[in-house]
Amino acid sequence: MHDPRIDQLARQLIRYSTNLKRGEKVLIDLYDVPQDVGIALVREARGRGAVPFVTLNSMRLSRELLRGATDEQFRLIARHRMAEMRDMDAYIAVRGSHNIAECSDVPAERMDLAQSHTRKVLRHRVEKTKWCVLRWPHPAMAQQAGMSTEAFEDFYFRVCLLDYKALKPAMNALGRLMTKTDRVHIKGPGTDLEFSIGGIPAIPCGGECNIPDGECFTAPVRDSVNGVISHNAGTIYHGIPFDGIVLEFEKGRIVKAQADGKDREINKILDSDAGARYVGEFALGFNPEIREPMRDILFDEKIAGSFHFTPGQAYDEASNGNKSKVHWDMVSIQRSDYGGGEIWFDGKLIRKNGKFLPKSLQKLNW
Repeated sequence: MHDPRIDQLARQLIRYSTNLKRGEKVLIDLYDVPQDVGIALVREARGRGAVPFVTLNSMRLSRELLRGATDEQFRLIARHRMAEMRDMDAYIAVRGSHNIAECSDVPAERMDLAQSHTRKVLRHRVEKTKWCVLRWPHPAMAQQAGMSTEAFEDFYFRVCLLDYKALKPAMNALGRLMTKTDRVHIKGPGTDLEFSIGGIPAIPCGGECNIPDGECFTAPVRDSVNGVISHNAGTIYHGIPFDGIVLEFEKGRIVKAQADGKDREINKILDSDAGARYVGEFALGFNPEIREPMRDILFDEKIAGSFHFTPGQAYDEASNGNKSKVHWDMVSIQRSDYGGGEIWFDGKLIRKNGKFLPKSLQKLNW
């Protein structure tokens, strides 16, 4: 039986997130999702007078390609993907996964080789097309979130179909506040961190490029970060789960990194290149429907009352100049049920225990 919420989601992706116009070409990139999803997106795109193209992918097949990746193979793959992307005005990716750790046994050097070639395609897509990326709710995600399949599907559609437009005034106010802020001080259990965001723009995100959404991001001045941060949300990077991450900073650089039982693994990732031990993003999350971490960063980085601090590559829209092949969003939740915490901008308390205090921002509270 067809779920009408799929049609609602397709309508949001086509009419709001990418705002497709007549004659525009859109690439619909599907990984392990029901055909109904692709059909709904194709029909909605045609309803706007746009021209849809579809690619079908599988995480298991991708894993197999990656395990034997060669330079010549991925050079050609990247060339063909770039040619395809240059023909597109928009890109929508719906990515499901029956197993979130499917690529955990892909050798790091193979993964790095493939990413080194496909990074140019990603960059073109981000800079030259209207794009939106989202997950699909497989039972593996429900298990990951500690929920039944039905309950997780209800949660998924509630989160994805949030009225992002209604949050825009408060989101824009937060963006303006962060853009004019210089000094940031974050306090919480195991966390006492200070840095500057002066001179770097802040970008509010309300459902255009990610679904679900609900964050405002900037970047710290590269050498300004000092102190310690303890992350209380689990994360996963290249298929490897990490918990209890603690990072110590001096003059912007991570000088000590620990993770429960995986100190060697986290330090290996942070030693990937010179930029991996510096931070490329600082963001506040405020999606009122997302409350608990589930090791899926598209959800976790938007948790109500959270912030994330990201070792590695900065975004061009809010760049501090840091370059790296790593971009690892690490989430901390500051609601009272997670131990609380405070965020100060230029000596003024802006958020306490996950809730914004300025009147102009209170509509972002859950």
